[in-house]
Amino acid sequence: MNEPDAIRASDAEREAVVERLRVASVEGRLTLGELTERTEAAYTAVTQAELAVITSDLPGVGQAHAPAYAPAPETRDGRARRWFVAVMGDSKRRGKWRIDQGIGAVAVMGDVLLDLREAEVRTGVVDIVATAVMGDVKIIVPDGVDVDLEGIAIMGDKKVQVLEAPPGANVPLIRVKAYVLMGDVKVIGDSRVKPVKKPWAAWREHWRELHGELTGEPYRRLPPPDSQHRP
Repeated sequence: MNEPDAIRASDAEREAVVERLRVASVEGRLTLGELTERTEAAYTAVTQAELAVITSDLPGVGQAHAPAYAPAPETRDGRARRWFVAVMGDSKRRGKWRIDQGIGAVAVMGDVLLDLREAEVRTGVVDIVATAVMGDVKIIVPDGVDVDLEGIAIMGDKKVQVLEAPPGANVPLIRVKAYVLMGDVKVIGDSRVKPVKKPWAAWREHWRELHGELTGEPYRRLPPPDSQHRP
């Protein structure tokens, strides 16, 4: 590694990159999964070169105009929420979608599945109210986010099964208020479900190479782009 690449990154520089990633998320440039992955890479980066790679495909400082996070719309009266309802049936939302308001999930003798990993999150907190009456609400998130689950469970369960970020890390927050009667509300991390296919990204390959040289971690070249999309 040449000398410029070996300049050590400071905590302030890592936080600046994390904030830049958050702005990119608000602008719709990164999904929740991509934001979480890059944030983890920023906090574990050792050099300035690694930090530069993480944001290499994002606008430079001064080119982005969005605030760190747009405030969430008022949701106290419930009208601003986006609702997913399953009554004796199923309601599923996965893949690419946009979250810029509070979410409501209601499962009455049915199942609601919300997969947030490929969602574009435009607010600082993903706010979800989940009600399960003899039904199940399952929320899938990337490992590495913070989860705040509160509420009431009567003859049922509410639980979090997520590998959360270390304390103090500036990561997305998923806030869930659960009301359970003979049902289940679960927030589940990526490692416990079938993983989504990550698109090939040059930054990831370059970052792993730089990071491996410094830390001694085993480095294995990622497969070419075409092979990453094969079933």
